[in-house]
Amino acid sequence: MPVFASDMLSSVAYAPDEILLALSLTSLVALTVAPWIGVAVGAVILVIVACYRINVKAYPSGGGDYEVASKNLGPRAGLVVAAALLVDYVLTLAVSMTVFAAYITTAFPLLAPYRVPVAIIGILLITLAGLRGSRATPVLLAIPTYLFLGAVFLTMCVGLLRVGAGDIPQAETADYTVVHTGIQNEATLGLATVLIVLRAFSSGSVALAGVQTVATAVPAFKKPRGKNAGNTLLLSGLLAALMLTGLTYLASVTGIKYVDDPHLYLVRPDGSAVSAEYEQEPVLAQLAHAIFDNAPVMFYFVVLVAALVLIVAANTAVEGFPGLASRLARDGFLPRQLATKGDRLTFSNGILLLAFAAILLVIATRASATTLIQLYLVGVFASFVVGQAGMVLHWNKRLRLVIDPKARVRMHINRLVNGAGCIIASGVLLVVIVSKFLAGAWLAVAAMAGLYLVMGAIHRHYSRVARELAPEADGGSRTIPSNTHAIVVVNEINKPTLRALSYARVTRSSQLEAITVAVDEDSASALQRQWNDMSLPVPLTVLDSPYRELVRPLLAHVLAIRRRSPRDLVIVYIPQYIVGRWWEHILHNQVALKLRTRLLLVPNVVVVSVPWRLRSFSRQYGGDGPENDNPLYRQA
Repeated sequence: MPVFASDMLSSVAYAPDEILLALSLTSLVALTVAPWIGVAVGAVILVIVACYRINVKAYPSGGGDYEVASKNLGPRAGLVVAAALLVDYVLTLAVSMTVFAAYITTAFPLLAPYRVPVAIIGILLITLAGLRGSRATPVLLAIPTYLFLGAVFLTMCVGLLRVGAGDIPQAETADYTVVHTGIQNEATLGLATVLIVLRAFSSGSVALAGVQTVATAVPAFKKPRGKNAGNTLLLSGLLAALMLTGLTYLASVTGIKYVDDPHLYLVRPDGSAVSAEYEQEPVLAQLAHAIFDNAPVMFYFVVLVAALVLIVAANTAVEGFPGLASRLARDGFLPRQLATKGDRLTFSNGILLLAFAAILLVIATRASATTLIQLYLVGVFASFVVGQAGMVLHWNKRLRLVIDPKARVRMHINRLVNGAGCIIASGVLLVVIVSKFLAGAWLAVAAMAGLYLVMGAIHRHYSRVARELAPEADGGSRTIPSNTHAIVVVNEINKPTLRALSYARVTRSSQLEAITVAVDEDSASALQRQWNDMSLPVPLTVLDSPYRELVRPLLAHVLAIRRRSPRDLVIVYIPQYIVGRWWEHILHNQVALKLRTRLLLVPNVVVVSVPWRLRSFSRQYGGDGPENDNPLYRQA
């Protein structure tokens, strides 16, 4: 549970904030609507958890909603789920680190102006830990999760005891007034109230985030994997529902006010606006302040533990995103570089891509958790809907094959539960899209649609390339060229050039010639005389260059050979310096790089780079010493 369900558990650190934020549009907080919304969200958590307990037992391979949708609804539905989950994982990291920065700046107010850098530093630390792939990670992740559970339940117990004893804690913002209602026409108050309640419910449903993490991590559990993963889901769901309900109730009782912009919408008891230095604390921090008013150290304990558990929650994205990206890459929907592991046996390319996307989101939203959560909810519930619809079809297929009465009864019950989960998730998704579309949900929809199209295009590309590269039945792709024409590119007579000549001679091509371009006539004549004086056993061809170009005459010469003998293989040997310092790349190999790039576009032409390692390379990377110090090379 601490490793795979920390995302769901840690969401109670910001889900009550989103409920109160939505309700701040009216005076409904005073009417104790917030606790009932917490109860409703808790009930939805339990329903979705029940659905996923069925999922993990039916599909214990760890494919999650992607596998369920692909197998039952087809690859396009699977691609929709994959796009939603990829967006979801990126937002999990961005949201967790943004809320982490909020708690850190609450504990240390001097860091408040640097919330964005704090969030970015958190992402970089999580990324570094993911790239290292430490085996001690599960133990380290368990400690903050259990401390967070202890801190939240201690806060709830002390708060409920004080309420029961008549000593009701008062939050610092209890006497503040919310001046912005957002409702100007009394005739529409009833309808607006319903919409606001629905919006608050959808905002609080962010507590459901993280359910898929357990479903995709089933292979990491001990056997029986499906049962153990289901028990983890049940325990995590019960704890998350209980904590969310308790915190929203205490937030209502203590009179906490939480608004979008306190400097605009919050007024002090004396009627003055809050100061420019005022920083709004998260709901859990305000509760800790009020409940432990006689023990300030407990406030810091709760706040810092909440920050720690958000780091653990962010780690679930670092675990989940690269794994899903790797699976999609193996299926041909993402670049294949995402399917390979690095030297520490982690999907390093996927982790780096995740971190880059999360940092961009944090910078673009200025570390606004509320803005990010508007995007977050779409991906979460889109995958829920498609996944549960796939499970309903899964049971329909199984019912046509099974005749055992007891087994059929269980399947009917499972289908009913999955169907109920699909309907509830569809309703929440509809509310999210309608109530939050202009607030930012459209960006998540656009991102999912864009990912869907990109992954489809990548898959079509890989399929087209595979068909094009498949061996022909008549063996035409294995035909040996009739002749080979070797060309050695010569700029000056030096050791790299002589090595290229030696290598070309070893291949025993049908024809072998050395080519130089007469950019300067005097230099070309001097090169020809030196060539003759050295009695080199390869003829030197000097190409004219009226416009003092190097690449175009060489390319024209190769094309002329191709026109004369279309079936011949042309092999071009180009000496290349291997350097050890970054700035040396600017000084060497520029013409060779340009020529190689142009020649690679010509059919039946093979470009061979003949390396010559300079002293700077050996000093930088070690080895047997420079090429010119090796007697074997001198002999060659």
